[in-house]
Amino acid sequence: MKRERGSTIHRVLDILDTVAASPRPLSATEINEVLGLPKATAHRLCAELEARGYLLKRINGKSYVPGNRLYDVAVGVLANARFSATRHAILTALSEGVGETCNIAYPDGLYMAYSDRVETKAPLRLQFPIGMRVPLYCTASGKLYLSTLARARRKAIVKKLKLEKHAKNTITDPDRLLEEIEKIAELQISVDNQELYDDVIAIAVPIEDKNGRFYSSLAIQAPTTRVSVKDRDKYVPLLREAARDLSLLAEESE
Repeated sequence: MKRERGSTIHRVLDILDTVAASPRPLSATEINEVLGLPKATAHRLCAELEARGYLLKRINGKSYVPGNRLYDVAVGVLANARFSATRHAILTALSEGVGETCNIAYPDGLYMAYSDRVETKAPLRLQFPIGMRVPLYCTASGKLYLSTLARARRKAIVKKLKLEKHAKNTITDPDRLLEEIEKIAELQISVDNQELYDDVIAIAVPIEDKNGRFYSSLAIQAPTTRVSVKDRDKYVPLLREAARDLSLLAEESE
């Protein structure tokens, strides 16, 4: 059913709403079919939203997905005081349950940025500030995000990355990294086994929206003296339960 034509701001908001709600990338023509806009108007507004970072054009050059600035808006809503206390309480309960540092991170260009974090009370820990960015390719959260992308897009992004060695197990071979990401896509569990820092491990699971799409990661981070890769299955159920609670919280913001 086509919507009535309105002002430019209404059209822009309708375009953002349509792209954000779609389970797949949409072309300007498809957006036009949903909204009933003049063809030239749909293409012009999509191009302007892309230029401002609210929409991102896929590699095929025809279809759009939410851009980084639209992600920033979503993160800003969840960071609002109305939701931040509940979100932080969920994260705190998880941290106390596993006895380790827990964090939430979202995609920010070729990095992941921390939107919330609760440090363990144990004396041995890493302290990262909210907003700190870490590379996609050598972090549990970053590899998890890459695993949610279409294979062609994953490959294109990995090709753009400068795979520098940060720790003893950092994957610096593009083909091996893509194989690792493929396995993560199957399991929906990602592990950083001393890839960003020596003697530090992280385990991450996705936080999804009501349509099952990834928008943030939930992870625990700990020194290898307390947690090993073999412990993964012990922590994953607790991570998934907290991720479900966070997903429900995100739905309340809509």
